[in-house]
Amino acid sequence: MNRTDRLYALVEELRAVSPRPRSARWLAARFEVSTRTVERDIVALQGSGVPIWAEPGRTGGYVVDRSHTLPPVNLTATEAVAMAVALHRLAGTPFAVAGGTALRKLLAVLPAADADAARLLAGRVLLVGTGPGTSVPAVVADAVSARRVLRLRYADRCGVPSSREVEPLGYLGNDRHWYLLAWCRLRDGLRCFRTDRIVGVEALPQRVTREFSPADLDVPADRVRRLTLV
Repeated sequence: MNRTDRLYALVEELRAVSPRPRSARWLAARFEVSTRTVERDIVALQGSGVPIWAEPGRTGGYVVDRSHTLPPVNLTATEAVAMAVALHRLAGTPFAVAGGTALRKLLAVLPAADADAARLLAGRVLLVGTGPGTSVPAVVADAVSARRVLRLRYADRCGVPSSREVEPLGYLGNDRHWYLLAWCRLRDGLRCFRTDRIVGVEALPQRVTREFSPADLDVPADRVRRLTLV
């Protein structure tokens, strides 16, 4: 989770339990960061005008004034794509049409820049069959969205590990697994990395500039389609 998303999530978490407090330690565990990071985030929110204060004492923590804050009304690009992926799994059910309508309504209230970012991210997701089933590490997901190079520790089908730098380009999903589509610098080519075989990952500062096409994959064209937000 990037810092902007975490700041929104912090306010939402505090709103959900207000007027009860949340300690810095609890929030740090919730968002998988240090207590020092939480304290810096709270200071930043206070500086932007969010009415958060600290309750002293053993059971104290941070509290937000619900009467002076609004619940979140917009989706991030990643949240919009997450909804599209979830709705993909409604195909063939009585809720498929209603799900598509709901997503279009949500997209209609997004700022134009956020809607464009969501469509760009959706174009990097490919689906095969009825939808993916395995999860994607958060660092990988953030890197695909932010276009950052990754250093992977990856185990092949025999469990033999290797270390390599890759340029994440998108995802391939089916009814069993997520695959990271990436340009492998070790093999100098496009590769699919099954996400449950990624045993270690580190985001690097370099930006990704490559693109890919479904035609670049060794998968029959009639079995692959891009995820869309329409």
